[in-house]
Amino acid sequence: MGDRILLSLCKMGGKEKDFIEAAFRDNWVVPLGPNVDGFEKDLETFLLPEGSRKRVCALASGTAAIHLGLVMLGVERGDEVMVQSLTFSASANPVKYQGATPVFVDSEPETWNIDPQLLDYAIKDRKDKTGRLPKAIVFVDLYGMPAKMREIEEVARKWGIPVLEDAAEAFGSEYQEEKCGNFGEYGVLSFNGNKMITTSGGGALVCPDDEAFRRVMNYATQSREATPWYQHERIGYNYRMSNICAGIGRGQMMVAQEHIDHHRWVQAQYREAFKDFEGIILHENPGPEFDSNFWLPTITFSPEAHISGEEAGGKPEAMRRILEKENIETRHVWKPMHLQPFFKDCPAYLNGVSEDLFNSGLCLPASPWVGQKELEKIISTIKSAFK
Repeated sequence: MGDRILLSLCKMGGKEKDFIEAAFRDNWVVPLGPNVDGFEKDLETFLLPEGSRKRVCALASGTAAIHLGLVMLGVERGDEVMVQSLTFSASANPVKYQGATPVFVDSEPETWNIDPQLLDYAIKDRKDKTGRLPKAIVFVDLYGMPAKMREIEEVARKWGIPVLEDAAEAFGSEYQEEKCGNFGEYGVLSFNGNKMITTSGGGALVCPDDEAFRRVMNYATQSREATPWYQHERIGYNYRMSNICAGIGRGQMMVAQEHIDHHRWVQAQYREAFKDFEGIILHENPGPEFDSNFWLPTITFSPEAHISGEEAGGKPEAMRRILEKENIETRHVWKPMHLQPFFKDCPAYLNGVSEDLFNSGLCLPASPWVGQKELEKIISTIKSAFK
C-alpha cells in the first residue's frame, strides 16, 4: 500500500488462509464445496432474524445477485423496473441484461436513497402512460445508509410490485434493528475488494425460502436439470461462487463485526472534527431507526464555502485534487444514472436531490487501514483547503 491512503480496502483477519489451504488440500477448488456451504451458513447466522425462512446463495458478484433477483421476479424484455437513480451502475445494468427498461427515481435528502413519495407518483404515472405496472422496484442502501424501508414497502404493497433491496454497500447496517438485505422479496450483498468484507470478488442473494434458493442456485449453475445427461430447459448463468473465494469469506466473517465497528469509529472521528467547522456537512443517520455501517463517510460542501481552486470544476473536484496531491484517495458522490449517457433515453422522475448531491458531495476514506494518523492527515488537509 505504501503511504497512499486508499478510499476503502478490505483487510485480512488471518484465518482466511486456513480455509483456502483446506480447499487446496481436499481439492475443492470449484464452484461448490464445504467453504461455499459454510460461508452461506455464516451469512445466514449473521444476517437473518431467528426463525427466518430466508436463505443466502453465494454468487460470483453483487451484479450477478441483482441479475438473478430480477430473473426470479420475472423481469422480461419490454418490462419496466423502477430503479434508484443515485447509485452505481451495477444497480441498473442488469435491468438492461433482461431487455427491460429502468425507470429512474430521485432521492430524498435525509438518507439520499429512493424517495418513497416520488416513487409512488412515478408508478402511477407509468401505469397511466403505458397501461402496465412496473415489474419490480430496485432501491439501494447508499454508502451503507439504510433507505426508508417501511415507506418503500408500503408503496410496493399499494401497487402490488415486488422489491429488490440492493444492500451491496450496507453489510452490517440496520434499519429498526434488522440487518439490511432482509427487506423486500430479494436482497443483494457484495463482497468486492472495497466492501466491508471481501471474497476477492463475489456477492450473494438473500432468497425468501428454500424453494427460491434452489431455483437461484440452478440458474447460477447454467440451469442444468437433474438428469444423467446435460439437459437445459431454460437459460442459465455461470454465477456460482468458487470454494476458494468462499474460503476467504469464511475468514472474513470472523472479523466482520470488527470491520463494521471500525468504519463507525472513523465516522465518529469525522463527526468530531467537522462538528463546528463551517462549510462541511457530514452525512449522518437521520433518526434512531437508522444504523449505517458508514461504509464510505460522505460530506457535502455548503454553497457559501470557498475552496482553493474550485473555479475549475466545482468544490468536490477542487477538494479531490487537493487531497490527491497529498496521496489521499477520495471519490465524487455517484453520478446519477439519469445523467449517464447510456441511460439518457430512459424515463426519469426527478426532484433535484441527486444532482445536488453529485455537485456538492465527496466520499472520504474509511477502512481498517485508516487509523488515527491517517485521519489526522485527511482532516487537516481538508480544513487547510478552505479559503
